[in-house]
Amino acid sequence: MTTLPRLVAFDLDDTLAASKSPIDPRMAELMVSLLGVVDVCVISGGQIAQFHMQLIDNLGTATEDILSRLHLMPTCGTQYYRHADGDWNQVYAEYLSDDEKARALAAVEATAKDLGYWESDTWGPILEDRGSQVTFSALGQAAPVVAKTAWDPTGEKKNTLREAVQVLLPDLEVRSGGSTSVDITRQGIDKAYGMLKLAALTGVPLDDMLFIGDRLDENGNDYPVKVLGVECFAVGGWEDTAAFLETLIPKLAAFAN
Repeated sequence: MTTLPRLVAFDLDDTLAASKSPIDPRMAELMVSLLGVVDVCVISGGQIAQFHMQLIDNLGTATEDILSRLHLMPTCGTQYYRHADGDWNQVYAEYLSDDEKARALAAVEATAKDLGYWESDTWGPILEDRGSQVTFSALGQAAPVVAKTAWDPTGEKKNTLREAVQVLLPDLEVRSGGSTSVDITRQGIDKAYGMLKLAALTGVPLDDMLFIGDRLDENGNDYPVKVLGVECFAVGGWEDTAAFLETLIPKLAAFAN
């Protein structure tokens, strides 16, 4: 960036933490330091409970003032939470209707079975109703990283499923999620939607934001943020993010002083 960001936004899985895992103590310390000098947003396909397990519950040294600078956007920005008065409060939620959820669940299950992608040996449920998002996880939400990588190393299965389900649900948005997941929300809602909402609610222009993610490729769920024109930095895992922050934080701190 030619200027330092006023807000830094992150994906969660494989950007701040290993997939479905708590953040490393090194990352927790860096996040607290970053929040000391700039506002931070985390936007991911997971539910708010996943944000607590992976991120919030591991920020042990964070004060109320620090937490007030953290913006949480679960389910790809279809929900938004801020911290105040000792608790996390939902600011908005773009919930699917009962009919939309029923059709989404039926379409993705039937299509996965037709394609031979419906597994019998999984780590938890394959389908999740997240209120504002329906998620298909081929091996279940708690599947280990090695199993997910082996199931669809090229992303071909996930992209084939996404395309087929989108045809059945033209009024909804069907997107690639994590390494083995497909997310369904209301039409037009993706991470770009979340970033636009964030800009409107915080007053921070998109040009003053920096987004860090591991799926900025054309088929990745971070790609809409790149298309939106937000400055982006691609990482291959949380270690890359940590190394980048160790360079960025001192620059932000010097500017703040």
